[in-house]
Amino acid sequence: MIEPALDTLMADHMDQPSPTRNTIELRGVSKRYRGIQALEPLNLEIREGEFFCLLGPSGCGKTTTLNLIGGFVEATSGAIVIQGQDVTAVPPHLRNVNTVFQSYALFPHLTVRDNVSFGLKMSRVPPAEAQVRTRDALALVRLTDYGDQYPAQLSGGQQQRVAVARALVNRPAVLLLDEPLGALDLKLRKQLQVELARIHRDVGTTFVFVTHDQEEAMAMADRIAVMNNGRIEQVGTPEEIYAQPCSRFVADFVGEANFFEVERGVDGMVVAGGGSPVPCPVEKQDDWTRATLMVRPEAVRFAARGENLSLEGEVIQSSFVGSFTRVAIACGKTQVPVLATLPQGRRRRNDLRAGSIVSFTWDPEDAVVLDVSRRD
Repeated sequence: MIEPALDTLMADHMDQPSPTRNTIELRGVSKRYRGIQALEPLNLEIREGEFFCLLGPSGCGKTTTLNLIGGFVEATSGAIVIQGQDVTAVPPHLRNVNTVFQSYALFPHLTVRDNVSFGLKMSRVPPAEAQVRTRDALALVRLTDYGDQYPAQLSGGQQQRVAVARALVNRPAVLLLDEPLGALDLKLRKQLQVELARIHRDVGTTFVFVTHDQEEAMAMADRIAVMNNGRIEQVGTPEEIYAQPCSRFVADFVGEANFFEVERGVDGMVVAGGGSPVPCPVEKQDDWTRATLMVRPEAVRFAARGENLSLEGEVIQSSFVGSFTRVAIACGKTQVPVLATLPQGRRRRNDLRAGSIVSFTWDPEDAVVLDVSRRD
């Protein structure tokens, strides 16, 4: 439940149109730096009130995309539209956007309260209103009792929350977050993921979050754009991206995956390099000749020796990882070991000791067909 103290901070968002409308539209936007194409022309729509993640490896174009939305870099081509207004040529301080950086960029000589209210003073908000909005912003990030402290007296997580409060106090239509959790340790990062998701739910502002951490994106985002080499490979919900990747890059970047190079069998089944039949989705058994089959480790299950539609290999490592056991299997049909993850209690680890010969398979619906080569 939203606290009454947050009403004024949220007032502008309560009257906003339906979340199905777009807050941000990128129309053929590209960026070129000194002859290097950092971002290929892309089209992207981000819905109002959405927590949207730009995900990808270093140099993929995700931060460039964020900076284009914020106005920190100039687009080489295309149009940037925020709330229906073309802001392509509008400077950053005139866009209804605020940014939280990885470094937080807090003023060390100002108290937490003065850091949060700084933007209001620059916008000449009346003191009485600024006081209320600052108080509500601190309540939103659960730092009401820290207003008189200085940034150096706070933990990294608390400083990050101050930066979020400072960005939200001006009630922007869009909050841009450029890897804001990257400098934190793993446990604190996970705690802040939960906090950011809560803040987003409470305020309803459109969040655009940049990260290279696929687990972080999966944990917080409503939708994810996976980027590679200046292009968007796929846009979808975390479930869509994970379960139905559109390319080998997406499948490999988002979570662990096993890949099998396969070809069509005489009876329509899919066969691996040595001729061993393996399960394949029925609806994908069309006119292709060769493809890559992707199977997630948790979909791999152990089978009886000689079971139909199964492969055989030697266990090279079995690791207990708390909630599951992770097994690596050397298989002649793959260049790298096949990974399987078994929930705790599913099978005793002694049955999977190094050197054991095992058969394994998966259900047809758990396999995804990628990189299809079709008949001429």
